[in-house]
Amino acid sequence: MSAQLKILTAGPAMSLQDLGRTGFFASGLTPGGAADTLALYEGAALLGQSAEVAAIEMVGMGGTFEATEDTVIALTGARMTAQIDGAPAVWNASHTLPAGSKLSIGGAQAGTYGYLHVAGGLDVPENMGARSSHLKAGIGGLLGAGDTLPLGAGQGRAGYRLPDTDRLNGGTIRVVESAQTREFSEDTIRRFGETAFRRDARGNRQGVRMDQDGAGFFASDGLSIVSEVIVTGDIQVTGDGAPYVLMCESQTTGGYPRIATVIPCDLPKVAQAAVGAPLRFEFISLEEAIALETRARAALKALSGMVEPLVRDPHDIADLLSYQLISGAVSAIADPFEN
Repeated sequence: MSAQLKILTAGPAMSLQDLGRTGFFASGLTPGGAADTLALYEGAALLGQSAEVAAIEMVGMGGTFEATEDTVIALTGARMTAQIDGAPAVWNASHTLPAGSKLSIGGAQAGTYGYLHVAGGLDVPENMGARSSHLKAGIGGLLGAGDTLPLGAGQGRAGYRLPDTDRLNGGTIRVVESAQTREFSEDTIRRFGETAFRRDARGNRQGVRMDQDGAGFFASDGLSIVSEVIVTGDIQVTGDGAPYVLMCESQTTGGYPRIATVIPCDLPKVAQAAVGAPLRFEFISLEEAIALETRARAALKALSGMVEPLVRDPHDIADLLSYQLISGAVSAIADPFEN
C-alpha cells in the first residue's frame, strides 16, 4: 500500500486545493483553487517541489494528522498553532513527520486560510484537470475525520523556513477601475478610496463582504446592468450599498455594478484578512498594476532562493539535554563513568 496521510480530526472547512482548473469559464466554472495561492508557492519552495501539487486548505482551524510512512511537511498561510507529538512546530517552515507521529494544528493566530503541504503532494485523482475541490460547484468536498489521502512521490526537505509576510492582517488593497467605476459619482469613488473598511463575517471562498460605519455606495440613478462576465477580484456593490470582493469560487457573470477590481497579487491579502481586520482600497493606474503584477510573479520564482535553514529555539526542544551543543562537551544526561 502506498503511503497515506490520515485525518484523525478536522476543522469545519478543510478541503484539498491546488492552483485550480482553467478552461471552463465559458461553461460557468471559475478556476477555484487555493484562496491564497501565494501559500502554495511558499510550500513548494520550502519542500523543493512544484507549486502545482495539491495541499490541504484549513479555514480558521486545522486538525490532527498522521502519516503511515516517514514524510516531510510544510506549513504556510494563516499562522496556526502546530505541534508534532507535542513539540511546537514553527509555522512557515518545513518539518520531518515520522510515521505514526501526530501532527496537531490548532486555531489561527493571524489570517484565515492555513495550508498543510506534504512532500510529493496529495495524489488523489484529477477531476477536470485539477485535484482541488470547488465547493460552490460541487466538485470534490470538505475533508473530515477518517479520510485518508495518498501521498505522492517526493522526498521533500525538512528544516527550512521562509521569512514571514505582512499579508495576514488586512491593510491597503490596490485596485484598478472596473467596468462600471465611472457609473459611480466622483464623490462616491473618492469616498470609497478613503473609507476604512472591515472584513465582514459574511465571507467565504466565493466572496468577502466589506463592512464600514458610513453610508453605502450606490451607482448613479441606481444603476442595474445586464448580467455580464466578471473576474476574480471584481468588487461588486450589492443593493444595500455594501462592496463584495469576489474570490476564487465566485460566479462567472453578475448584474451588480463593479466599483473596482483588486489586482491579483493583492488578493491573498483580502483572503487572509480575518473578521474585523482593517482594509482600505487604493486606486492605481493600469500601468502601475501591470508593473506590480510583473514584480509579484518574479518574486514567486525567486521564493526558492529565499529559503533558509530553520534554527530551532532551544526553549522548544523537548530533548535539549541529549544534544551536544558545544564541541568536546559531554551530554548532561550521560554517565561519565561508562565506557
